[in-house]
Amino acid sequence: MQINLLSCSQDRPDRRAIARTLEEIADGVDYNLANELTDILLEGSPVEIEVSFNESSAYRSLRKLDIDYEIVE
Repeated sequence: MQINLLSCSQDRPDRRAIARTLEEIADGVDYNLANELTDILLEGSPVEIEVSFNESSAYRSLRKLDIDYEIVE
């Protein structure tokens, strides 16, 4: 399932927590790519990721980090 990450609405986002979450939930994303995607997201650009395992847990993790997302499918 494709998920489009739109923005992070936290006042002081935790870059490491976001990168770690992206590495855990997104298919084919390693540590370096997760850091790059986190930087792109926090600069204000949307990021598209693929999630194929345990989608409900992925949504919960994103909500916990105050990341706004939309499901692209």
